[in-house]
Amino acid sequence: MDERLSKDIQWFPGHMTKARRRMEADLGKVDMLIEIVDARIPMSSRNPELTALAPQKPRLLILNKADLADKAGNARWTAWFRAQGYTVLEADCRSGKGLQHLNAAICKAMEKQRAVWESKGMGGRQIKAMVVGIPNVGKSSFINRISKTGGKAKTEDRPGVTRDNRWYAVSPEILLLDTPGVLWPKFQDQTVGLHLAFTGAVRDDILDVEELACVLLSVMRREYPDALRERYKLTGELEEDSYELLQQIGRKRGMLVSGGEVNTERAARMLLDEYRGGKLGALTLEFPPEMES
Repeated sequence: MDERLSKDIQWFPGHMTKARRRMEADLGKVDMLIEIVDARIPMSSRNPELTALAPQKPRLLILNKADLADKAGNARWTAWFRAQGYTVLEADCRSGKGLQHLNAAICKAMEKQRAVWESKGMGGRQIKAMVVGIPNVGKSSFINRISKTGGKAKTEDRPGVTRDNRWYAVSPEILLLDTPGVLWPKFQDQTVGLHLAFTGAVRDDILDVEELACVLLSVMRREYPDALRERYKLTGELEEDSYELLQQIGRKRGMLVSGGEVNTERAARMLLDEYRGGKLGALTLEFPPEMES
């Protein structure tokens, strides 16, 4: 990326250490993992520790918020993850789109294990799956959509809300164990940290939102300039300086203070909110390694 924040992005609250230990302890209770990732940043929104914690467990990977990512990007990621041996489902957990195929996807992911159960006379055994994912990736929305128990997972548009593990029934044959969203202690690649900050997986209150918005604008100016022009009614060449571009956008939206100065903090928060809400369009910020240009 062309620009960076003035300090590294790191956010690992104490409750995440407890949650990770609880998740490790509960892995022995489940047959498979349902990993939910953000379709806009599928690699950055994966916790790299999960593979080490449960390398042998079957994995269903749900590309959530697929409606906020571009369709071509979703198709490329689906093909790439399937080539790695994952069962993949594209979905929008808020609306439920794509989740009608959930049971079939779970059964496909468990195909080999179910064959083993059949051979041992355990063909009717209930499938138990652990739902995992980083904060704000959509796990609670997923649980609320598929739960048949009447109990609901708490959902808010901020990271770190789910704190307790709880079982939910999808059907008589399938049980899901919800877990808190857990990040990992240190982002080795700050591009990952930036992607997570763009999508709201780390709290804005630990960041300089104006700097973050400027970095997002530099990415948008390079990858999706037309989306910026259309959303904010900009004409001609976009400002090369991201702070100047942020001011231009704030001015277009009438975010002025006394003296005619632009309230850039307000403009930055608006930009981030509109990106996260899909108002800038369906955008994918990263692609599979061998497909990057």
